Amino acid sequence: MKSLKELEAIRDRMRQTVNTRESDSNTIRVVVGMATCGISAGARPVLNAIVEELARENVAGVQVTQTGCIGICQYEPVVEVYEPGKEKVTYVKMTPEKAIRMVHHHLMNGEPVEEYTIGSLTK
Repeated sequence: MKSLKELEAIRDRMRQTVNTRESDSNTIRVVVGMATCGISAGARPVLNAIVEELARENVAGVQVTQTGCIGICQYEPVVEVYEPGKEKVTYVKMTPEKAIRMVHHHLMNGEPVEEYTIGSLTK
């Protein structure tokens, strides 16, 4: 049987996970492509890394969701970031390590990591 402190700790961890799925008009939305191609390319560990890093850094105001096919299978895993009043940023060929860097630079400091974006492929 778990102690009250252990149960409270579990509740707090789960509350943070739930908070990453709620949104309002100022929320940053992070969408991870989780169709078959994305999953086979490694999208699940990328999604987990984003959610875990946001929780570890106690970042609020970010909604993390998954979607089906984004339509650019050759660039999977794909992560799209939607910020209110800004253009969408599409990250491609993501890894858990890149996702953590993206959380710190883009989601926490507002500075997209240009070399991970789809625009960097055309340069």
